[in-house]
Amino acid sequence: MLDVTLLAAGQYWLFDQSTVILMGVVMVLLAAATLVSHLLQRQPESAINIALVRSFNARVRAWWLMCAILVFAFLFPGRTVTVVLFGLLSFMALREFITLTPTRLGDHRALFWVFFAFTPAQYILVGMGSEWYGFYSILIPVYAFLFIPARVAIAGDYKRFLERVAKIQAGLLICVYALSHAPALLDLELVTTKMIDNRRVPWNGGNASLLFYFVLIVQLSDLLQYLWGHLIGKRVISPNINASKTWEGFAGGVACTMLVGAALWWATPFQPWESACMALVISVMGFAGSITMSAIKRDRGVQDYGTLVQGHAGVLDRIDSLCFAAPVFYHLTRHFFT
Repeated sequence: MLDVTLLAAGQYWLFDQSTVILMGVVMVLLAAATLVSHLLQRQPESAINIALVRSFNARVRAWWLMCAILVFAFLFPGRTVTVVLFGLLSFMALREFITLTPTRLGDHRALFWVFFAFTPAQYILVGMGSEWYGFYSILIPVYAFLFIPARVAIAGDYKRFLERVAKIQAGLLICVYALSHAPALLDLELVTTKMIDNRRVPWNGGNASLLFYFVLIVQLSDLLQYLWGHLIGKRVISPNINASKTWEGFAGGVACTMLVGAALWWATPFQPWESACMALVISVMGFAGSITMSAIKRDRGVQDYGTLVQGHAGVLDRIDSLCFAAPVFYHLTRHFFT
């Protein structure tokens, strides 16, 4: 496999051929999707579903934005830029989450620690490498989880105390802790399940390819479940939460995502059947994240978390599936392929 090593400021970055090919495949698919969206816009309104076309176009634009940002981050040596990128996404998503959930004056000091201490600390530890795994894996679910209620209690405001604390804890866990496992993939020393002389064979690919694969599978799963739901969906899973998610759409989307995952095994340390199983897990967890965040929006009486990403509501609306899938995918990969 062709490897290209970049050197800058003493940092080496392995930008392998599988990453380049995978990015090229995604760019071609996005170009084709953009062409299809332009052709659909030229069709008479009586012949197409306008709402479906608009949603499809919005998703394509959001995909271009996410892909461009991720490719830009990968072009830099080391993992620093990628970790910073995900840190900024976490910060913006957490801001949207907290803005949506009312807080009181007594929460402001705790929120200061959440935004400007625990969030950057989590990503600094992730950026320092896997040797700090024992710390960044418990920083938020242990230390922050215990710190937040204590700091709110010190403020002296007891009204709806448990509800307020739970909101802050949930936002920090979902938007920061869970998502931080995505860039943590870049530091794993990966091996395959092939055995030579009773030893597992090291994977000769680049970790950037695995991260790109993960993001691609999550987004494809969302899109395929949406398309299958509109094509053959009849039985809505939870009408009061999200009327567009059906059992048929879920099953069809997951099945197709597994096929895509198996076809992309070459970009990962997985065998085809292992990649299909990973795609299954990613799809299920992505669905769980999407419907959970939809439930929170319905509880707050809003349609979207924000309007920062043009054409696709807020940041958290775009990465909700990533947040739920990232820690599960990371730990499965770390346990079985390192």
